[in-house]
Amino acid sequence: MRTQENRLGAGRRAKMAAAMRVVAAGARLSVVVSGLRAAVRGLCSQPVSVHERIENKRSAALVGGGQRRIDAQHKRGKLTARERISLLLDPGSFVESDMFVEHRCADFGMAAEKNKFPGDSVVTGRGRINGRLVYVFSQDFTVFGGSLSGAHAQKICKIMDQAMTVGAPVIGLNDSGGARIQEGVESLAGYADIFLRNVLASGVIPQISLIMGPCAGGAVYSPALTDFTFMVKVVDEREFFEIMPNYAKNIIVGFARMNGRTVGIVGNQPKVASGRWEKLSQTLGGGWGRGLPGFMVSPFCLFLR
Repeated sequence: MRTQENRLGAGRRAKMAAAMRVVAAGARLSVVVSGLRAAVRGLCSQPVSVHERIENKRSAALVGGGQRRIDAQHKRGKLTARERISLLLDPGSFVESDMFVEHRCADFGMAAEKNKFPGDSVVTGRGRINGRLVYVFSQDFTVFGGSLSGAHAQKICKIMDQAMTVGAPVIGLNDSGGARIQEGVESLAGYADIFLRNVLASGVIPQISLIMGPCAGGAVYSPALTDFTFMVKVVDEREFFEIMPNYAKNIIVGFARMNGRTVGIVGNQPKVASGRWEKLSQTLGGGWGRGLPGFMVSPFCLFLR
């Protein structure tokens, strides 16, 4: 008898425990449902704000490093990256790629919002010249001096891959200080990726480089691997005073004026000994080291082919 009562008691306790579990599960489900409803309401009420955020990003990308730096670029007599693309391509034909990409560096204060610019330091995409398809990248000197970050390199590599796929030319508008020092090895690896594509694209598609400003490092190494290189060199009155023209003809050195300022110019001459630089120190020592009346080497400008 007692055993039967114990069994009945155990059965009632089991039923009560099961009922409590059902109630608890129902409460949890209610919380989940409430959360889902709140999330749905939030999503349904935000399409305008999402659109606004996209437009804000787009507006920020269009001004690059900001109006102050754009004004400084114009004062130097230089166009911005986007202005150059607008002049190069048929009107309305440019289709931009990766407009919102930003660098990924978190060192040296680079994670701060003030150091992030949509599109980073290069504008990439495709367009048409006289109706023919071309791919183009234009380095933006207003963003960290056009220096190359990992994201910058990936944007360039992407359009180079696309150009090779469809057999279209690649045009590079170079205006860069080279690798971005804050990113260290990642930036250098980015140049390695670009150099690889320069080699792979050789003989497959035309590669055209334009040197639009003071370039250094990889910003001149990559153009040296392309098929055609055009360089902008603005000199007052187109007057250039060459020093020691009969010595070390693989290097051209001399003086000129830019915006009224005296500058020293060095350029390698590829028609003589492939433009090697082994006699550069002798040339500089023999010419500028002794000094010339009426001239001062300040600043020193270096142009690379």
